Amino acid sequence: MKLFPWKRTASATSLLILAISLAACQDKELAQMPEQPNNVPAPVQEEQVVEEPAKALFTAPLTGLPSNEAITNRPLAVMINNAPAARPQSGLSSADIILEVLAEGGITRFIAIFQSEGGAETVGPVRSIRPYLIQLGESYDGVLVHAGGSPEAYSILQRQQKQHMDEISNGGPYFWRSSDRKAPHNLYTSVDKLREGADIKGYSHDSVSPVYTYNEEGSTSGGETAKQFEIHYLLNSYLVTYDYDEVSGRYMRLVNGKADQDMDNGEQLGAANIIVAGADHKVLDDVGRLSVNLEQGGEAMLFQKGKMIRGQWEKKQGDIIRFVQDGSEVALVPGKTFISIVPNQPSFADHVKLSEQ
Repeated sequence: MKLFPWKRTASATSLLILAISLAACQDKELAQMPEQPNNVPAPVQEEQVVEEPAKALFTAPLTGLPSNEAITNRPLAVMINNAPAARPQSGLSSADIILEVLAEGGITRFIAIFQSEGGAETVGPVRSIRPYLIQLGESYDGVLVHAGGSPEAYSILQRQQKQHMDEISNGGPYFWRSSDRKAPHNLYTSVDKLREGADIKGYSHDSVSPVYTYNEEGSTSGGETAKQFEIHYLLNSYLVTYDYDEVSGRYMRLVNGKADQDMDNGEQLGAANIIVAGADHKVLDDVGRLSVNLEQGGEAMLFQKGKMIRGQWEKKQGDIIRFVQDGSEVALVPGKTFISIVPNQPSFADHVKLSEQ
């Protein structure tokens, strides 16, 4: 439809009047709004409450470290080969406690106590057992795990009906041989397989192991600064060094100047507490088998928090090795503990050397 000129003019005039009216209304509304004072306080911000992480309800019995569940399973005491051909070992980074003691030929053997860690990961190489190794492993209520043993050790196991798993006589299905090493340095197992085997054998499940006293500060009796020290057993070709790491609060282990690492995960072995205990050693036969006196106690050193404390060690009947000073047990720092048993001959001091700080 075609609009006449006068109609187009009327429409434009109407739109102009409407725009003027709207503008006038907006000016009127602005004039009626109350003025905002210049000193209006800023909106109050609610204080953000930072929730602390929930504290663990439990602690691991053999480390004192926090745990989200109660750890009641029985420890495993595994004899670990430490001959040069057996290094690096597997699974030692998961052990709660490691005891190191001489075997024949001047090389040490480990007793690795597993309770709070370890599963399907490889553990080994597993080696034979001796009477004093039975005594040490059993002190933690551990199921004894080994491959063979001395005649005297077998006699003890059988006569006293010890709960043990021997790859040779009663536990073969729970071990395996690796093809990348030669026997006897290639026998392995795992915590899961050992627990399966112990269950099938009807061994007791719940732990009745003695435990240590722990606190975060460790000993309150001072001590000498000891950021690095060496332990010498018998062979000049075997030297253990511990370096204190301020960040982790652990002494990190080296063998012959090289980091001692877990073969499977590459983790360097380290512990919050290192106990060095002197004991009388005696050679029993021409094979070089030893007896180690674990009853009399003796001189000892405790390394923790970058300090060295002098004291004594004792092991009462049915108990574990404890570090004492002036007749009282010294608290350990929560974490893993290594115990090195060295000969008293020619003297205890000959086996421990503190590095200059």
